[in-house]
Amino acid sequence: MTVDNRAEVRKVLIITLILNLFVMGLKAIVGSWTGSLSLLADALHSVTDSANNVLGLIASKFSSPQPDREHPYGHSKFEAVGALGIAAFLGIACFEILQGAIERILKGGEPVKISPPELWLLLIVLGVNIFVAFYERGVGRRVGSPILIADATHTMSDIWVTISVIGGLIGVWLGYQWMDVVLAFPVALLVFWSGWSVLKENLPWLVDQMAIAPEVIHAIATSVPGVINCHDIASRGVLGRQVFVEMHLIVDAPDVQTAHQITEEVESRLEERFRPVRILIHVEPPAYKSEQISFETNR
Repeated sequence: MTVDNRAEVRKVLIITLILNLFVMGLKAIVGSWTGSLSLLADALHSVTDSANNVLGLIASKFSSPQPDREHPYGHSKFEAVGALGIAAFLGIACFEILQGAIERILKGGEPVKISPPELWLLLIVLGVNIFVAFYERGVGRRVGSPILIADATHTMSDIWVTISVIGGLIGVWLGYQWMDVVLAFPVALLVFWSGWSVLKENLPWLVDQMAIAPEVIHAIATSVPGVINCHDIASRGVLGRQVFVEMHLIVDAPDVQTAHQITEEVESRLEERFRPVRILIHVEPPAYKSEQISFETNR
């Protein structure tokens, strides 16, 4: 049975939402004081952090892994949809950062002014971001939550963005005004890469990509005494999160009771290896022959 960890996920999201609002406020205030384009862009990036937390709370509320009448396969994909929302927010942030940088180059702007106290405030921001990223990622991996892992990936990109911005502002402090605009471009690339990573991790779940190689399932099933062969093997989901397996099983059994015992043993071995997993087995008699392991070509 799939464990419902949504209460813990919501707790983490609420804590990180409060911290992200604090970070966003500090960046916006310091960005306004200094007139730094890269820092204001970073503050915009942090707006998506808070929006992602809210999105995660909404997705988590509706993402129960337990089945019901309307959703017999559970609701876990709601979390993956939420993660795709994070990717969309990152894409918007990337566009806004690039647009601001290009406008500054073409139209110019007021010189950036930075002082040591403002740099110290940004170091506090950096420390909070590091805590949030490792906290979310640790809990996300422990409970198998894609929304926490995706949000931690986003926050990790925020760390590198903030480091780049602080480096640029130190350069501005030393008299190199051009560093603020130049560093806005790698900030945008880091934001884009984070969004792409989140998208790549969650698309397989949404498009029902194969979760387990059919040859692996075939080897486990045929190792059970009484199993002659299995074919038309299909799997979907994400290992460690939730996997669904279907197969046709040819068994050497004189009666239904024996066939049932054989299939129970097959299910037990697959569950031991790939849990959480839900398995559907269609039993066939010894006379039936098929070498089509999966849905590609006959083997």
